[in-house]
Amino acid sequence: MPQHNSVSNPGVAAVLSFVFNGLGQIYNGQITKGLIIIFLSFVSLLIFIAGSIIIGWWLLGKALFGKLLILGITLFLAGLLLICCIALYSIFDAYQVASRK
Repeated sequence: MPQHNSVSNPGVAAVLSFVFNGLGQIYNGQITKGLIIIFLSFVSLLIFIAGSIIIGWWLLGKALFGKLLILGITLFLAGLLLICCIALYSIFDAYQVASRK
């Protein structure tokens, strides 16, 4: 029966989180935290895409109100900021947790 090695490589954990948010946490054995980060990344991506679609509608002349452009830009920037913050947190946390093991 193979024995599981509980030691995590910090570099591998950080690279996994860089490739896909939350994978580094799952690699470190923090499955719940990894799934939460994946879910938050998905929600942030949806916000980003919604903002992009609204901006696209406005650029194509489909959205007639300027307030929709403001909403689109707000959603776009909020989604982008959330994606960046979650990604940086995921990479940093995965590296730190693996370093402590």
